[in-house]
Amino acid sequence: MQFTRARRAVLGGLAALVVLPLAACGHGGTPAPPAPAAATAQPHPAAPSVGAFSDLERKYGARLGVYAVNTADGREVAFNADERFAYASTFKAFAAAAVLRTYSLSGMDKVIKYSRSDLIDHSPVTEKHIDTGMTLRDLCDAAVRYSDNTAANLLFDALGGPKGLAAVLAETGDTTTKVERREPELNHWSPGATQDTTTPRAWAGDLRAFALGDALGKDEREQFTQWLRTNTTGDELIRAGVPEGWTVGDKTGGGGVYAVRNDIAVVWPPDAAPIVMAIMSNRGTEDADYDNKLIAEAAAAVTKALS
Repeated sequence: MQFTRARRAVLGGLAALVVLPLAACGHGGTPAPPAPAAATAQPHPAAPSVGAFSDLERKYGARLGVYAVNTADGREVAFNADERFAYASTFKAFAAAAVLRTYSLSGMDKVIKYSRSDLIDHSPVTEKHIDTGMTLRDLCDAAVRYSDNTAANLLFDALGGPKGLAAVLAETGDTTTKVERREPELNHWSPGATQDTTTPRAWAGDLRAFALGDALGKDEREQFTQWLRTNTTGDELIRAGVPEGWTVGDKTGGGGVYAVRNDIAVVWPPDAAPIVMAIMSNRGTEDADYDNKLIAEAAAAVTKALS
């Protein structure tokens, strides 16, 4: 398959990276508050050199943010991990998690009705069910696995709006992320803006809390990770940067401006504890295009360091 060949090319191109016994840190940015409690394992440096990620920034003409942790021993990779990035559609994973936390698995059969006037661009699933409506379960599935924008807004409605999602994130310890707008407005970002932004460290902490920690009950956590593992939009991103045979559960995001491109994932190596990572990026020109290979190569550098 195409993404398998891309994975091999990415891994081969990064074979020369040197892993140094120093934790990488990025340039600029004001440190953010601590990540959620579920992600506070004692860190042990084991990162590739700062130069590896700086080289990727130069190669792709982009700004890159990375945070990852090996949950077995707390080893970290961090580069611009406390700088703010637009989160774009990656928030949809947490909207689904927040709905699971609020309604529990037993409440996911609630049917949500909506009209054609509620539809917005890129709604490949919800546009097919206007007459019948959709259950919360199916809306979560559409938002996470297909990045359906109308489904995401309907999940916002179920939570009481963006403030409802922000409140759930705060309950898990995230006071860094700013959730303020709905789709598609949340994608209207420019460098320096703080609306609808987070940091790689905070976003990875949230993902760890929901997918591996106790922010969700056991049954809800299994449902959440199943959505992530069967995501349909991530084959060219983190999945392309990890070795064959590893299981990846991810949620992608791409903004319409400044080449915003992100992927967040829990990665399960065979017979080993999972790695949690958040990789975020953008470029400085408003109409620039993103390149998925940047995310894949950053993921390859992370897995080389932490596996």
